[in-house]
Amino acid sequence: MPKIPAVYIMASQRNGTIYVGVTSALERRIYQHREKVTKGFTARYAVNRLVWFEIHETMESAISREKQIKAWRREWKLALIEKSNPQWLDLAENFGFEPLE
Repeated sequence: MPKIPAVYIMASQRNGTIYVGVTSALERRIYQHREKVTKGFTARYAVNRLVWFEIHETMESAISREKQIKAWRREWKLALIEKSNPQWLDLAENFGFEPLE
């Protein structure tokens, strides 16, 4: 499986708790969040819906973008999500994941 650097935002629900992350394997990372593989923030707060992502050419640029977004105010992050996903759809379904209840 090729490594594809990506920055992503997961959410618990529309305007709910959000998490900004970076990965080289987005589908695997989505699975980890959904299945609560790692006990931590996203597992504790049920942050399991992919609401935004951005693919990068290098891991360095993805990490830089992740740091930039993490430093933003919450309303800027929400605006970023709303710009490309105004209905806060779970984009993980586009990768073949089952709809969440």
